[in-house]
Amino acid sequence: MANLGVAIVRHYERGVVFRLGRLRGVRDPGIRFMIPLADRMSKVTLRTVTMPIPSQQVITRDNVSIGVAAVAYFRRVDPVKSIVEIEDVSSAIGQIAQTTVRNVVGRSLLDQVLTDTETLNEQIKEILDGLTQQWGVLVLVVELKDIQLPQTMQRAMARQAEAEREKRAKIIAAEGEALSAGRLAEAADVIAGHPIALQLRNLQILAEIAAEKNSTIVFPAQFLESARALTRFVGQESRSAAYPRSVTAPDPDGGQAPRPDWPVPQDETLTDPLKGQVWT
Repeated sequence: MANLGVAIVRHYERGVVFRLGRLRGVRDPGIRFMIPLADRMSKVTLRTVTMPIPSQQVITRDNVSIGVAAVAYFRRVDPVKSIVEIEDVSSAIGQIAQTTVRNVVGRSLLDQVLTDTETLNEQIKEILDGLTQQWGVLVLVVELKDIQLPQTMQRAMARQAEAEREKRAKIIAAEGEALSAGRLAEAADVIAGHPIALQLRNLQILAEIAAEKNSTIVFPAQFLESARALTRFVGQESRSAAYPRSVTAPDPDGGQAPRPDWPVPQDETLTDPLKGQVWT
């Protein structure tokens, strides 16, 4: 219908009209009439175009060969320049995008490519935007979407990451041991000042053990006390058997001191090994 002098321009398009080969202007959306056989209209879409940048081999600054793929988003903002200034704007942007990605990534280290992709994306976008302004194109976003590493490099990075995790684990464990030792030292000082605290701590531990109801608990403190009581009883019985009778003699200090009933040689002393008392 354009040859008949009638054209329909959609809302997302603009029509660039040439009359006998000369630029006559831009037509807005709607039904547009032209001079048949003399005017020719080229429609330009203003929608955002998604352009994938295929993967390509790039050697980084530290001599590592990687495969890099990206994606670019752009749209035409000047319909006249996108037709007059360049023949095929989409093909031109695709080629310059591949070259820019290769140059920017090639000037970077591998660690920067893997960890600082936002900076690289911004650098690529600025370079492309500066080149495509003369074509009436605005580059919106450029993103590195796929980075392929050699198998040897992947294994080396995996070993490095594992070693780094082990180092952090050992450091955390050492810090925990240091804190634990400090707390134990403080607890030891408290227990040294309050001996009953150790017995209370033992009772708490026994309560925690008894919560499972699957253990037999032996109380060593009570067992030792019973053993000492038994020893004292046996000692008392032995003394009773050894000294069946005793007499009371005046004590120089005013008290009464027991005296055994057998005769004691004069000028000799008798010491009770159990009570530490001396008779003469």
